[in-house]
Amino acid sequence: MPEGGGTLETAARAKTGPKPMISVRHLRKVYRIGDEKVVALADINLEILKGQVVCIVGTSGSGKSTLLNQLAGLEKPTRGSVYIGKTNISRLSENQLAIFRQRFLGFVFQSYNLLPTMTALENVSLPMIFKGVSKSKRNKASMAMLAAVGLKKRAHHKPTQMSGGQQQRVGIARAFVSRPKVVFADEPTGNLDTRTTIDVMRMMVRFARRYQQTLIIVTHDPEIADYADRVITLIDGAITSDVTHTPIYDGTADADSLPPESALPEEPKLPEGPIPTEEEELPLPPDDEPLILPDDGDAPCAPPPAPAAAEEEKGELPI
Repeated sequence: MPEGGGTLETAARAKTGPKPMISVRHLRKVYRIGDEKVVALADINLEILKGQVVCIVGTSGSGKSTLLNQLAGLEKPTRGSVYIGKTNISRLSENQLAIFRQRFLGFVFQSYNLLPTMTALENVSLPMIFKGVSKSKRNKASMAMLAAVGLKKRAHHKPTQMSGGQQQRVGIARAFVSRPKVVFADEPTGNLDTRTTIDVMRMMVRFARRYQQTLIIVTHDPEIADYADRVITLIDGAITSDVTHTPIYDGTADADSLPPESALPEEPKLPEGPIPTEEEELPLPPDDEPLILPDDGDAPCAPPPAPAAAEEEKGELPI
């Protein structure tokens, strides 16, 4: 069993240590390509604690990107559940997931994904628009974050006027500015040189420590894992290693140089259960398990063990 998976240890930690931010139960993802079934994720069981910096490592085809998509609610599982806080995001509709991601999740992308017609300031402000933050507060928070990543003088530059490293720093500011509970970084240094890679990794860790956010990084580069508290290795859709270690850069000592919480939007509160949107009912999971809502306790209400067989999903296999 991967380290940290024991029932007694989990119970003790719930009383004395950080609580789980993400809980994964019997997660399985299968793609049907023609007549062939490809198991991208086998039977994943996992807990990630609040404030942890976690690196998911694996070669191409190992299932690491699929796991990230599941943790972030970007894909539905074939079977099993993913909880963020007490919300089972695997049971949410597409509209509910969109609202959940806007409120509680941040993303850093390998290709930056900045809007080319917007300035750096406008790109960083974007997540706060969806949260209804006033323009004056958005601009103040965005400028504070751009200053923190060393780009205050480029606030009114567009992406085509910036280098790759500068664009990624804008992307980091955008991901953290609205104080999401979890930030997902998918190969965040894949297009960067060595020096910029170090700067970007230190920056993300520093932000996560300062605002007590959970940071999940997916990479094929084992050197990136040196910055994490915990390294999870995937091979052929299964966790083969789950270890904790001391990162080469903790970020805590430098965290006070970042903007105070008062300069940013108010920290969002995770819901006690599924988020209602319009009059939509929560769908049943793909294998027709009965709907189990989280209870009032500290830990999410885990679904029963997955049945032996289920209809597998058709789709393209992600790279």
